Amino acid sequence: MQRVVLSERADYNTHMTHPKSLGELKASGYRSVSVKDEMRRNLIRKLQANQRIFDGILGYEETVLPQVQNAILSKHDMLFLGLRGQAKTRMLRQLTNLLDDAMPIVAGSEVNDDPLRPLSRYAKDLIAKHGDDTPIAWVTPAERYHEKLATPDVTIADLIGEIDMIKHAEGRYLSSEHTMHFGLIPRSNRGIFCMNELPDLSAKIQVGLFNVLEERDVQIRGYPVRLDLDLCMVFSANPEDYTNRGRIVTPLKDRIGSVIRTHYPLTREIGIAITDANAWVERTELAGRASGGAGDPSLAPPANVLVPTFMKEILEETARLARSSPAINQQSGVSVRMSIANMENMISNAERRALTLGENPTIPRISDLAYLAASTRGKIELTLSEDDGQEEKVLAKLLGEAIKNLFDARFDLKQFRGLIEWFEGGKTFVTGDKLPASEYVKKLNEIPVLKNAVMKFLDRPDVQAIRAQAEAPLIASVVEFILEGLHVQNRLNKNAAANETVYRR
Repeated sequence: MQRVVLSERADYNTHMTHPKSLGELKASGYRSVSVKDEMRRNLIRKLQANQRIFDGILGYEETVLPQVQNAILSKHDMLFLGLRGQAKTRMLRQLTNLLDDAMPIVAGSEVNDDPLRPLSRYAKDLIAKHGDDTPIAWVTPAERYHEKLATPDVTIADLIGEIDMIKHAEGRYLSSEHTMHFGLIPRSNRGIFCMNELPDLSAKIQVGLFNVLEERDVQIRGYPVRLDLDLCMVFSANPEDYTNRGRIVTPLKDRIGSVIRTHYPLTREIGIAITDANAWVERTELAGRASGGAGDPSLAPPANVLVPTFMKEILEETARLARSSPAINQQSGVSVRMSIANMENMISNAERRALTLGENPTIPRISDLAYLAASTRGKIELTLSEDDGQEEKVLAKLLGEAIKNLFDARFDLKQFRGLIEWFEGGKTFVTGDKLPASEYVKKLNEIPVLKNAVMKFLDRPDVQAIRAQAEAPLIASVVEFILEGLHVQNRLNKNAAANETVYRR
């Protein structure tokens, strides 16, 4: 006699409101619906209640999200097509927000058998034997989502299934359905199956998905039985002109209901909002904190780093310029992860300076941007030769263009005529990420024309909150912004060394 094993996933079957047997389920009035009908129904409810479908997804409200909603309302399978770092996988994983909180299955089923319409031989035999006493388990939305990264070594057995020789060795006949080992797709029955980077899947394996997408069935080896699956199939892919390792075969793409194009942030403001939402900027944990512990009270907490708007804009403008630069392979794309990683490294360098100098709070400066090469390597693919330092040169050029654009938007060059004349007298100004903010304030008092420009900038509404907390560090940051802006405008020369930069005429 085959032993009934309750699924370890079924924490829900202990809940008082969930039926625990097939008889209780029938008495409750439960009715089965397909997974796409379920997603459609829950989407309609969210739309009527004006609720968000995806959390943490910004900039797609008027472009991508309507396409996704239409695809779900149409009960389509979906392919998210876009360059790297466009939140494709994040959105696909959040499709579980459109699934019911709990779903009943035959306890112990590997393919989420519907108790009212069993699919596998295991569930059919169990119900035939126990009838209304058949145990029911409940699964959560997260347990109904399965994801596979397409790689060249993926086989049909991985996705569809194979004969399990261990089960055969235990005494089952090869002709018995009980010897089948189900792959990921059958195990995703009544749920969502996601294939990431679809073009990387070999063509013959893509052909194996034809029936799943159109006829909704699979056949394992030579078994004379077909599994009528209930699935929502979703995929992600880079555009075919970039993916030289493979392509999506045309008949497979033809069977996918909706192909949805994603994109990078359309505006600088949206890009900054995405970076703010994803970068690690709130570094308020206690120093030396261990997992579950309160930390070492003898260690001071880390420095508080405040990031003004213009520094965020420089980082985002750099990424936006990179997405149109002829020096960068645009078919590869420039991920939003570049802006996020650069933000974190910029803050870390300011934090390092603050810890060294005892300056708390502190503010990032232009000189901190010299350390962004480490967080940019790997985020861009150059079209030029891969010489040593080439990425650093491209990044430096992009940063210079970004600073120039932001400088032009905030200052009028005419107001710095007096400052340029001051430099023409043979004067110099030394900056660096190791210099304390007090040095900038002291030097500023010697240059009235520069001081006037800086103090006028500090009256801007977007820096008032930061000025109230850290005026001296903000002054240092604005001074470097102005001096570097004059340099990229070809009004000043500079000599950059390891930890300091000298501006002169």
